[in-house]
Amino acid sequence: MTTTEPLQVIQADGGVNGYDPQMPESELLHCYRAMLQVRAFDAICLKLQRAGRIGFSIPNEGIEATQVGAASALRKSDWIFPSYRDFGMALYHGVAPLEMMHNMFGNARDGAKGRQMPVHFSFVEPIRFVSISSPIGTHIPQAVGVAHAARLRGEDTVVLASFGDGGTSSLGFHSGLNFAGVWRSPVVFLCQNNGWAISCPTEEQTASDGFAIKGEAYGIPGVVVDGNDLLAVRKVTLAAVERARAGGGPTLIEAKTFRMGGHSTSDDPKRYVPAEQFEHWKKRDPIPRFEKFLQAAGLLDAAKAVAMNAEVTEEIAVAARAAEQVGPPALETIFSDVYAALPAHIRKQGEQAFDLAARRGEARSGDGTFPL
Repeated sequence: MTTTEPLQVIQADGGVNGYDPQMPESELLHCYRAMLQVRAFDAICLKLQRAGRIGFSIPNEGIEATQVGAASALRKSDWIFPSYRDFGMALYHGVAPLEMMHNMFGNARDGAKGRQMPVHFSFVEPIRFVSISSPIGTHIPQAVGVAHAARLRGEDTVVLASFGDGGTSSLGFHSGLNFAGVWRSPVVFLCQNNGWAISCPTEEQTASDGFAIKGEAYGIPGVVVDGNDLLAVRKVTLAAVERARAGGGPTLIEAKTFRMGGHSTSDDPKRYVPAEQFEHWKKRDPIPRFEKFLQAAGLLDAAKAVAMNAEVTEEIAVAARAAEQVGPPALETIFSDVYAALPAHIRKQGEQAFDLAARRGEARSGDGTFPL
């Protein structure tokens, strides 16, 4: 039976009522640092976009505990099928901010070679982080397929599929959960219920009593958690991961949280989100909440928090400056990485592109010869 009351661990005073997260000091501080990285990355990308230096970004402020708490329950050998509001999952697992910044600028060192929008990260190391997909919900059945394939191969692998509350209205959500429920696939569904699907509020998104309960229709247990409580998110995700790894099948987690910015940098949330909602959730900011826990545990003081924040902000700023200095992808990348042997009509287009670039005096054309 799905419970609707969100699980909480960290209390208002930073205590945990005897709960032992069974995490060493270094790991707890790593979680804290990862959340700081997300917020700094977020803030710097917003400034870059407003200055016209990148085209787009997705605000993450307020969602950091959900991202990092869930990521901390995974092994490096597991798979992540992220939403576009999951910067923290990559950063927690050791993806360098510089690698993420290359994607934000779409430069020559971008793993996607500038073919994706900013924020559409994908990595094979240090964790399997599948390319973010803009069409809502399309990655959910893909995640189930990978989980099912891993099970058929006898691999000890779990897949995490992360999506927003709006993603539950997609066809991919329903087909993915049905597939996973029938095949008992080792996948964890993480619904980040931040209250708004762009400008559509939760009450206009579903008539259900929340989102976790939707799993029952597919034979999948659901659990609701306070998404601003990192330890609570880790606790429920770890239980779901362990269940999936042991052959128990999928779990649907609903993390109740709130995005403190717009849906994207193209969006003004003040046009539709009541001001009192921002005030309500500002008091529940996940970073100060985790700081209280670390302070109560004797792992952090004000000076250390300020120093770590400054260090992380400089790290992200340095990454942004470095990525901005890298030139655009080579012209031939428009035509590469699709065919083993380039078809004649694509080759002709490539030759025409290089000839045109050479006649315009563009340096990227080299001597005007199509190199593929």
